[in-house]
Amino acid sequence: MDSLYELSSRAIRRLYDARINTPPVLDIGTYFPDGHRFRDHWEGLRREALAILDSAQPIPRFHEIMPTQADISANDGRDWRMFLLKVYGQDIASNQAHCPLLTQLLAACPDVLSATLSFLAPHKHIPRHSGPFRGILRYQLNLEAPLADDGRPSAVLWLAGDEHRLGNGEHLLWDDTYPHEVWNRSEHTRVALLLDVRRPAMPLDLRLLSSAVTKSVGMVVRWRGVA
Repeated sequence: MDSLYELSSRAIRRLYDARINTPPVLDIGTYFPDGHRFRDHWEGLRREALAILDSAQPIPRFHEIMPTQADISANDGRDWRMFLLKVYGQDIASNQAHCPLLTQLLAACPDVLSATLSFLAPHKHIPRHSGPFRGILRYQLNLEAPLADDGRPSAVLWLAGDEHRLGNGEHLLWDDTYPHEVWNRSEHTRVALLLDVRRPAMPLDLRLLSSAVTKSVGMVVRWRGVA
């Protein structure tokens, strides 16, 4: 039997899907102009991320943070590690202390709800799945993108029928409610900055609903001691 959470998630998803009709990939200048600010500082952000990867700082696997995501995180025995800096409006100060530049950029961008450094192990595959909530958008900035023999980035984001290969310092704004999956077809770790940002220009009722949802999740995050 479906849980109350699952039923609620489906109801919210249907509500947004009926009112919002945008493509899988969105224009950064229109929907998240602050994304260019992160891209302009990608080299400094890369240095911070690689310092964390090379240090003794523990980086948990995604399913260790969210056990419900084990199907896509623990599926093949290869690591997908997440270094959380902000979760639905809740700052994680202990992690932000390791990333002063990223923390400074986040403080100047109030539309960023969550921020994560994603470390995808060699040959890791994230199976096809879809996000539950169209009130936010996913911004991705690749900081360490291994190259294949043909010179193209070896990590692939398959999104709603199209492949995207982002190199170092390249970014993409996309809607994760569309089906997507990821491969790292290399011998090296792919490192990316992932931001969840408020979707702009929604009707008033959906803006209010989005605010209520994100605040509720933020409260749960704080209650569980994640932030």
